[in-house]
Amino acid sequence: MDTRFLGTADLLEVPSVAVVVDVMRAFTVAAWAFAQGAEKIVLAESLEEALALKARHPDWVALKDGPPAPGFDLVNSPGLLRSVDLGGRTVVQKTTAGTVGALAVKEASLVLCAGFVVAEATARLLRTRGADCVTFVVTGEAGRAEEDLACAQYIARRTTGAGTDAAEFPHRAARSRAAAELAEGVRQGVHPDDVALCLEVDRFPFAMVATSEGPLMVLRPLGESG
Repeated sequence: MDTRFLGTADLLEVPSVAVVVDVMRAFTVAAWAFAQGAEKIVLAESLEEALALKARHPDWVALKDGPPAPGFDLVNSPGLLRSVDLGGRTVVQKTTAGTVGALAVKEASLVLCAGFVVAEATARLLRTRGADCVTFVVTGEAGRAEEDLACAQYIARRTTGAGTDAAEFPHRAARSRAAAELAEGVRQGVHPDDVALCLEVDRFPFAMVATSEGPLMVLRPLGESG
């Protein structure tokens, strides 16, 4: 498998297959939202679009980075989300890096959103689809986020079946700048368990596939039978 690891700003052409990685915390949060029963996640272009969608669909759940804000129901924290019942709900998510990266590759034939919590399911789907050229979009820190790069490399290794030390990659992520900022309270809208939850490998059995549905980019879970 031919692999590329690029930051969002480095995407000069539309990839055929893209895996958009945001470990801390957008796509760990997305996976938890599905685990808590969410039907789908709409990836918003901006905070204004998220609020407009919420206004048009009052039953939808709006989620953002940072501290709580008027109009938003939740913040981008897996630790806070895990106690929320989202059964059958639609979530609107806008984050600083993850949703931006996914929207940047929305024209790709296959777009997967990933973190460690869905690593094997993501790799399995890539194997099933026979992807021979995959672009991993490293969303954090302009493509330099160690936690996202470690996760992307881990998924790539799992996809090809290469021997992989499962502990090495989350260990790298644990030493990242993002992990330190979350642990030290530099970022807002944080639960003390967020870092640990983001570093759990293969907690969930589904991959997350983003597709265009009308004017919206929509993320849905896809299990082994998909």
